Amino acid sequence: MTTVVKVGGARAVDPAGALADVATLVDAGEDVVLTHGGSTAVDETLEELGEEPTYVETPGGVVGRFTDERAMDVFKMVMPGKLNTDLVEGLQNEGVNAVGLSGTDGKLLEGKRKSAVRVLEDGTKKIKRGDHSGTIESVNADLLETLLAGGYVPVVSVPVLGREKDGGFTAVNADADRAAAAVAGALGADLLILTDVEGVYEDPEDPSTLIEEATTPADLKRIEDAAEGFMTKKVMAARESLEGGASSVVVSDANVDEPLVSAVEGAGTHVSASVLEADGGEESANAPPEVDAQ
Repeated sequence: MTTVVKVGGARAVDPAGALADVATLVDAGEDVVLTHGGSTAVDETLEELGEEPTYVETPGGVVGRFTDERAMDVFKMVMPGKLNTDLVEGLQNEGVNAVGLSGTDGKLLEGKRKSAVRVLEDGTKKIKRGDHSGTIESVNADLLETLLAGGYVPVVSVPVLGREKDGGFTAVNADADRAAAAVAGALGADLLILTDVEGVYEDPEDPSTLIEEATTPADLKRIEDAAEGFMTKKVMAARESLEGGASSVVVSDANVDEPLVSAVEGAGTHVSASVLEADGGEESANAPPEVDAQ
């Protein structure tokens, strides 16, 4: 069985425990793909360069990053550069032979570029042009399976390969949670989304309201209704991964001891493929946003 692990990119997420646990899983004979975000590092780099990160709200109420040309240059530098390299280095130090990849390598993650997005400004719907984002439509699973068969752990990051109207390609931004979902779906894998909270809370301000399990369509709607802020994208990713073929999803805390082992043993919010039964794969009320972000 393959496990896809997504490590969050927020400052509050420490990847050290996850890297050690990846080594444990690999030693036990498991195939693991590590994916990661990096929104904090991208924003900090933009600010160091005298640029302000731009976030916009979609008509559906979801807040996401607007990636202009300058921000895209920073993404190329930070995501497949420093952050991906740091994780590969960390895994090598754990005795894991890791290979860093961006979505542009071998057409690993491919989709259509969205150069214009629908946004909501002061209560008015507008079209904002000049965006460098996209929605992932295909995953080169053969590339990942070849690496896994060779004993390597792929470490995957955005950007992805965006198709232009003229048939050419441009590197574009895509949401890291949803990229992990696409990979997990393509591999029929278990997806573990590690973040800086224990899972999905019924009340986002109260950890005691953790929703431990979702096994029915009603349960899925419950966690979709409960998700706010950054958790909205993670719940979207959970649904998308299962619709794409993933076997299960866990949203759990990256900062506990042995975070992957803890998640496998029951920590966090567990979502099984049965949540789609009788659901018809219908789009949730929290529809995927027109704007992608980390």
